[in-house]
Amino acid sequence: MIPVMRPVLGEEEAQAAAEAVRSGWVAQGPRVAAFEEAFATRVGAAHGVAVSSCTTGLHLAVHLLGIGAGDEVVVPSLSFIATANAVRYTGATPVFADVDPDTGNLTADTVKAVLTPRTKAVMVVHQAGVPADVESLRALCDPLSVDVVEDAACAAGSTYQGFPVGTGALLAAWSFHPRKLLTTGEGGMVTMDREEWAVRGRRLREHGMSVSAADRHSGGAAVVEEYLETAFNYRLTDIQAAVGLVQLGRLDGIVARRRELAARYHELLADVPGLRMVRDPEHGTTNYQSFWVRLPDDSPLERNDVLAELASRGVSARRGIMASHLEPAYRGHPRGDLPVTEDLTRRTLILPLFHDMTAGEQDTVVDALKASLGLPVATGGVR
Repeated sequence: MIPVMRPVLGEEEAQAAAEAVRSGWVAQGPRVAAFEEAFATRVGAAHGVAVSSCTTGLHLAVHLLGIGAGDEVVVPSLSFIATANAVRYTGATPVFADVDPDTGNLTADTVKAVLTPRTKAVMVVHQAGVPADVESLRALCDPLSVDVVEDAACAAGSTYQGFPVGTGALLAAWSFHPRKLLTTGEGGMVTMDREEWAVRGRRLREHGMSVSAADRHSGGAAVVEEYLETAFNYRLTDIQAAVGLVQLGRLDGIVARRRELAARYHELLADVPGLRMVRDPEHGTTNYQSFWVRLPDDSPLERNDVLAELASRGVSARRGIMASHLEPAYRGHPRGDLPVTEDLTRRTLILPLFHDMTAGEQDTVVDALKASLGLPVATGGVR
């Protein structure tokens, strides 16, 4: 079965993890601090706060803004459900806005349609690695004192206006799940330029302790910590950070390879009438964390039937991005009109794309998709 995604992991990551284990420091420690600094530099931020997942990072970001009960945060419904959940964790209300049909991202127009006097923030997602136009959102939100938080879970290695996604972000949250380009197994990061938020964020992720466990153990003198506020346990381990540092060194090569494979998909599928494929927006470049396609309007099969047909031919594809407002947990939740969201979630699917994918495997995927659409395919995988 050709997988949707396979992480790029090798002997260097294994050695780095083993060295962390042999050091005796396996919890949050010096490698986490080094990873925070290196990752923040890579995405153009002054500070990084490593956390246990992007979900906890999003929650931490919203918490740092002081958002809570009675407040509203605009989010896309077209996103993994963690985007909306992170807002709910604070007691605030996520309000669903529609997205652009080509990028799958929020726009100033779709956000403006659902703003209310209770709106305190907009959480914009760089969906599947496609950079959102954050400047247009800031132009809308800044005069209204509405903060823009970036869900950059999938966007490591993507660019916006010539700079890494995350550059200049008020707060951006990142994922290191195995489906992402850079992985630590599980884990995440929050990046920002404000030092006071970084200091508080590190305290909040560790139960609100006045002195971190790492500082207590390395200080040499007896230290009695205080717990300054109600907080969380959102820590990353040094084992994960050791892997992350190696992965960070691979990132440029991973992005280049994925863009090469994506370009080949564009070439091989260009003759499919009505098929729309994810591509770079005018304002930046995508890392192609996912290669999604929208099926033609006259497709002979529904999306789920296409997935089944692909599976029967040895291709493991996935449905496109979910629509959170259609899930039981969010039925009846505040939202604007969401026609684009509902179209994309119903008619898109994600094709396999991974670093060591061969031309033959990609040909098999293309042939399987074309066959499911009733189109002629190449024979013998030769093109």
